[in-house]
Amino acid sequence: MFSKNYLVIIPGIILAFVLYTLSQGFNNIIGIEFFGYNKSPISTAMIAILLGMCLGNFFKVRDSFQKGLDFTREYILKMGIICLGIQLKPFEFLDFGKIAIPLIIICILSVLIVIKLLIKTLKIPTRMAYLISIGSTVCGTTAIMATAPVIKANKNEISYAIANITLFGIFSMLVYPYFANIYFSGEPLFVGLFLGTSIHETSQVAAAGLIYEQQFNSPETLNIATVTKLIRNTFLVIMIPLFAFLYNRGQTKERSYSILSIFPYFVLGFVGMIILRNFGDHFFMDISDNNWENTVEIIKSSSKVFLTMAMAAIGLSTNLKDIRAMGYKPFIVGFIAMITVGLVSIIAMQSFIKIFVF
Repeated sequence: MFSKNYLVIIPGIILAFVLYTLSQGFNNIIGIEFFGYNKSPISTAMIAILLGMCLGNFFKVRDSFQKGLDFTREYILKMGIICLGIQLKPFEFLDFGKIAIPLIIICILSVLIVIKLLIKTLKIPTRMAYLISIGSTVCGTTAIMATAPVIKANKNEISYAIANITLFGIFSMLVYPYFANIYFSGEPLFVGLFLGTSIHETSQVAAAGLIYEQQFNSPETLNIATVTKLIRNTFLVIMIPLFAFLYNRGQTKERSYSILSIFPYFVLGFVGMIILRNFGDHFFMDISDNNWENTVEIIKSSSKVFLTMAMAAIGLSTNLKDIRAMGYKPFIVGFIAMITVGLVSIIAMQSFIKIFVF
């Protein structure tokens, strides 16, 4: 019986992995062959969900795949999020963080306040607003995928939010490097901080930094933007439990309700990976062989594979008719979130410049 329960999930997992492989291939074609970048500005995860949506809406997915797809969406997703922690090294950022961290906090709080007001004004679903909010302020698709389980978001809400974030993320990726060069007079520190705090996806920040480097010959800007974005990604550890609390506190009338009942415990695994990375770098980097570096790269790659498989599974289960029924209002929220985080980043940065005197 035990082995049979595991066998029924295999077809769905294999299907998700096949879509991951196809997505990676399309990603290389789009980013390297078409745009000419070393890395595609469009995440493999986004391509996976689009492929999944196309297949799932034009062809009927057999029932034999469903349990495996459900397993992928719930458990392989969380494994991917846990493994994601291995790429973060916050202790290296302490000196630089005295500007970046307060700037990021202000941007996050500003977007949260604005979106909280928009929920009432536009009357959009709270879960949808929360997904767009965390996607805009922390780390795009990954943040949406990590937050969705703890606020019980459905598949269509996840897909809509990811499409929303990707659309405005690509827009800012293409426009902000040129805008920032003009507004900040080509100062690498300010441009890098702006790109790192205002663009949604890590891959999009890297692409924007690369565009700036290639157009304005400033490799320093790419480094600053990337480091700022990685610091911003670290806030996922705080934001997931916070969103879980904010959403769930109004969803139950039980007196016994507590934060422990809705705490996303997989976040502890995410934190554990961050600690493991810093511990390993401290004790094993001086050893002559490359075992530790290879281990880190394997875990990083595993995270990307797991997350992309989960995206493919979500796409396969997404009904386009249901998304269409959600209307245009969530896109208004996404647009306003993009503008808000950009404006707040500029205003806050100018204030911090005076305080820290660069």
